[in-house]
Amino acid sequence: MAEASAFLATQRHAVVTGANKGIGFEICRQLASKGLTVVLTSREEKRGLEALRKLKEESCPALLGEVVFHRLDVTDPASIDSLVEFTRNRIGKLDILVNNAGVGGIVYDFHAFADAIERAGGWPTDEEKWRKKAAQNYELAIECLETNYYGAKRVTEALLPLLQQSSSARIVNVASYLGLLQHIPGKQIRDELGDIENLTKDRIEEILKDFIEDFRQGQLEAKGWPENISAYKMSKAALIAYTRLLAKEFPSVLVNGVCPGFVKTDINGNNGVLSAQEGAESPVYLALLPKTGPSGLLFSKKEVCSF
Repeated sequence: MAEASAFLATQRHAVVTGANKGIGFEICRQLASKGLTVVLTSREEKRGLEALRKLKEESCPALLGEVVFHRLDVTDPASIDSLVEFTRNRIGKLDILVNNAGVGGIVYDFHAFADAIERAGGWPTDEEKWRKKAAQNYELAIECLETNYYGAKRVTEALLPLLQQSSSARIVNVASYLGLLQHIPGKQIRDELGDIENLTKDRIEEILKDFIEDFRQGQLEAKGWPENISAYKMSKAALIAYTRLLAKEFPSVLVNGVCPGFVKTDINGNNGVLSAQEGAESPVYLALLPKTGPSGLLFSKKEVCSF
């Protein structure tokens, strides 16, 4: 019994959100292959359990660590509370949180645009094509902000007490190239989100409230917001800013954001240029940083990039 307790005390434990497929699924596989205990989470229990079965059956060589499933809807506070209770009872502390769960905020004809994506080697920059092919509405925008920003924030703050019990706590927020400030036309918005010395979490939420109200009123262009893939860009820009604030507030925790690259996942109709396995490598790299590793930075793949 004493040996088992000592093992649990030294074993590293991770929670990965949005992990029943794509990048999240591969993050779980790669962390478990390094001997970690990983909590694979999914909004839908059936899909999560199927992912767990698939992970255990397909992993070769066999996983060195353990993977367990727990349902998590990042937009539901009760679901988050259930995850916290499960983690506390099953593990007692938490070493790594990877906020991967996300939605695109658009309805998009990916097949019609696949050739252009392939030629460009990434998302096309022609705004007129986005207007013709990408559909967004108020309901999708709300869902996108609730999942990509508020969901990640709620999960993080709920699990922080368990993370603070770890001597090697890491938080990795999966961001996106589309969340860089250069994608926001309004200079004042860019300046505020980029001014980490004066920005606050409350101000981030005020900015998002202004955005969603202007979205509802059809004032995106007039007020300096992104016109296309709008909610996704703003949710990821807010997440990057929140990452930087969190790193300042909790210096004992290494907190970083990462743009994993243009990965083939459902969110882009599997039109990316990297495999999910390749896309997972950079979040895993940040999750396993040594104690002397950086914090409060944004990475593109495994290299530091500008906000």
